[in-house]
Amino acid sequence: MFLSFWSVKGGSGTTVVAVAKALELARSEPDGVLLVDLAGDAAAVLGCPEPDGPGISEWLSRGPSVPPDGLARLERPGATGLTTIGWGHTPVGPAEVERAQVLAALLAADVRPVLVDCGLVHDDGSPPDDIRAVFACAATHSWLVTRSCYLSLRRATRAAHRPSGVVLVREPGRALDATDIEHILEVPVVCEVEWDPAIARAVDSGLLARRLPRALGHAVRRVA
Repeated sequence: MFLSFWSVKGGSGTTVVAVAKALELARSEPDGVLLVDLAGDAAAVLGCPEPDGPGISEWLSRGPSVPPDGLARLERPGATGLTTIGWGHTPVGPAEVERAQVLAALLAADVRPVLVDCGLVHDDGSPPDDIRAVFACAATHSWLVTRSCYLSLRRATRAAHRPSGVVLVREPGRALDATDIEHILEVPVVCEVEWDPAIARAVDSGLLARRLPRALGHAVRRVA
């Protein structure tokens, strides 16, 4: 299983959805789950210290000289059954975009479920954005996380790549519903996450990994 989560507008809830799905899978996967954090916020959502060591950007910049176990050395514990790899601290250029294809293939071959939080993918042509787009496209299933917001959907219709489906974060008072979004984007809404203060409280207090709100956990089970 190789899943990517991405958005076209900041504040859509991509990281919370990706982390929640990783936590939900980790409860039942005997080999554990790997969460690759390209957005940089997974540690905060999990209530873990910010990673200060090497990450994906260092793996990419080293090229073929990376040792066979180089990727495993980057993993850090995130919660029971869940390990994470952060973005890192090394600037990336066009050469690393091509190298990202190699990394995507390695992750796809992992025996564990691998989830990638791509964060914001807006096709601006910069190397970091291009790398996020590589993972958004390379995953077995690519999930667009969006609110029922006209501006977000407007950007999504212009995205260079199409998602497998949509994870819809529903907010009170919005006019657009799942049927509208499926009609506009021509992909299915596979999961609806209701806006819930309990989710915000769990994230703000760093307790999402310990107290995954039941409604959120139930919703992300539909994302496969």
